[in-house]
Amino acid sequence: MGQIGHIYTVAYFQRLTDLKRKSVVIADKGYDADWIRVHIRGQGAIPNIPNRANRTQPYRWHKQLYKERNLIERFFNKLKQFRRIATRYDKLGAAFFAFIQLAAVRIWLRSIESTA
Repeated sequence: MGQIGHIYTVAYFQRLTDLKRKSVVIADKGYDADWIRVHIRGQGAIPNIPNRANRTQPYRWHKQLYKERNLIERFFNKLKQFRRIATRYDKLGAAFFAFIQLAAVRIWLRSIESTA
């Protein structure tokens, strides 16, 4: 099952075409493939992907920048705690996006409250 999801994700990655020049693409080790790096560089962006353990030619990557990816992952995990978002309850895209905005504000308010 994991293999099927991985194949779909890699196929979807090939459609990524609207990268801005000098933007940084942060991805995990699952995307450490030469053709993905070439695809990213071909659009003028910079890949920041850690090397797999079995890579013979290691590439440089910025470890601190990669750590910030964790913040984004944790935010999406918090969003998925809202059942309405996780199950895609809303039929219209505008209503779904509006609820995502409400949930994001609620998460943000919780983070302010916990730091005060």
